[in-house]
Amino acid sequence: MNEFLQVFLLSLIPTFEGRYAIVYSIGRGYSLWETLLAASLGVLFLSVILPAVLPYIDRVMLWLERTPLRKIAHLYLYYVERVRKKAHPYVEKWGFWGLFIFVAIPLPGTGVWTGALAAYILAVEENRAFLALLLGGLFSMAITLGPALGLFG
Repeated sequence: MNEFLQVFLLSLIPTFEGRYAIVYSIGRGYSLWETLLAASLGVLFLSVILPAVLPYIDRVMLWLERTPLRKIAHLYLYYVERVRKKAHPYVEKWGFWGLFIFVAIPLPGTGVWTGALAAYILAVEENRAFLALLLGGLFSMAITLGPALGLFG
């Protein structure tokens, strides 16, 4: 598979996202500039698409609750509640910057996917959410770039 496409697709995976796509691709010896471009495009794509798609996912999960697949809906609702509890203090206290920080921290359970869900749950305006997700996702990539290049070890 084309290296650029591989990094882009990896950057779309929840919790992996651009930050770990960079680590993976640098470890594989891929071009730094292509890696940064592909991972950045992945973050941009998620930042645009997720805020627009989440209301529809909610509708699907509400429908699934009335089907034999209700366990999937319950898992989703459990995840939503965990995200709300985890992100609420950040967003409630610091608004845009809280969401940015929450997305930028390169730890499991944070990132663009979780940040988008938090923005949706906490009714952050879509334009502000987009900007916080994009900037937070790019900042998270910058945080992981140094160690991936072996600069801090």
